[in-house]
Amino acid sequence: MKVQSVRTHVLDYPLDTQFESASMHFSRRQHCLVEVVCDDGTVGWGECLGPATLNAAVVDAYGASLIGKDPLKTEVIWLELYNRLRDQGQRGLTVTALSGIDIALWDIKGKYFDVPISTLLGGRVRDSVHAYATGSFRREGVDRVTDIAHEVAGYRREGFHAVKIKIGFDVEEDLAVIAAVRDAVGPDVRLMIDANHGYDFLEAVEVGVRAAEYGVDWFEEPVLPEQISTYRAVRAEQPIPVAGGETWHGRYAMQEPLETRAIDILQPDICGVGGFTEMRRVADMAAMHGVRLVPHVWGTAICIAASLQFMASLLPNPPRRHPIDPILEFDRTENPFRQAVVVTPLEHEYGVVPIPDGPGLGIEINRDALSQYALKES
Repeated sequence: MKVQSVRTHVLDYPLDTQFESASMHFSRRQHCLVEVVCDDGTVGWGECLGPATLNAAVVDAYGASLIGKDPLKTEVIWLELYNRLRDQGQRGLTVTALSGIDIALWDIKGKYFDVPISTLLGGRVRDSVHAYATGSFRREGVDRVTDIAHEVAGYRREGFHAVKIKIGFDVEEDLAVIAAVRDAVGPDVRLMIDANHGYDFLEAVEVGVRAAEYGVDWFEEPVLPEQISTYRAVRAEQPIPVAGGETWHGRYAMQEPLETRAIDILQPDICGVGGFTEMRRVADMAAMHGVRLVPHVWGTAICIAASLQFMASLLPNPPRRHPIDPILEFDRTENPFRQAVVVTPLEHEYGVVPIPDGPGLGIEINRDALSQYALKES
């Protein structure tokens, strides 16, 4: 079995209602899918985190060197591709594009051996995971406090045990949102806050100190991801556990925050960290440093399926009679092709998501959806 072709699918949808985080404005949803086809007809699927068209360009640049390679040699291929663009950067697009290819190769490997990827990773620890609802972005033309409180109350009714909301805009308004959300979901629903690196050090500390009374589980990306020393300072000066890592692509970017204890919770995204091959290394690093790992997830059902396969095999740390299970980030923002790209959607039932047990990623791609949502050339 040899790689015959590497293709990209850039999906695009203009949003009915635009929204924004502290660092990004979303007028459309765009995601880059990777399809690796072998000469025996086996097809593997992956996905890249980040700018879809730019990821597609880098995947195309990598793709020519894959033709004729044995797709089962995932470690060998990973190193070859990483080294190919090593001098141009060890994170960002060079790694997010590699992530999509690596996930597709692992999907092929699972199909070749007729087992789920979680089996190849060492075996399943769990067959389902609890999910937390991510949403609560700022929308134009509405009162943000009441809008987000109404939104999260809906997540509670759906059965989610936890919600994550977006902050990082304005300290006083953000604190009002946090208070309203806690009131809307009640005391038993877990609450996380994500600033998307919108604060400086002083603002982050103030928010952490004042928001602690609302029982916040973690404070995600309080400051710029490049500012590791500022992460450490924020962690030291306020009581809420600090989380981050979705933009620290690859193991080398994770090294300093782990070794210097800049975070309490590490959040690598399998579609950005380097795929399954690198995610395994990062998970081992986190375990060695006693840092909890909760994957970041932002993409289509391919990204969700890859995250679920990884989480199925994630070993408890520490092992005990009632271990701490990972929880799945479940995006609830508008994206009509998120689940449409697969024949059987990966949906939750009262906040719990079953992990597919079919070969590879355990999903079947709906090619009609790929055609329907394909980016149209301007």
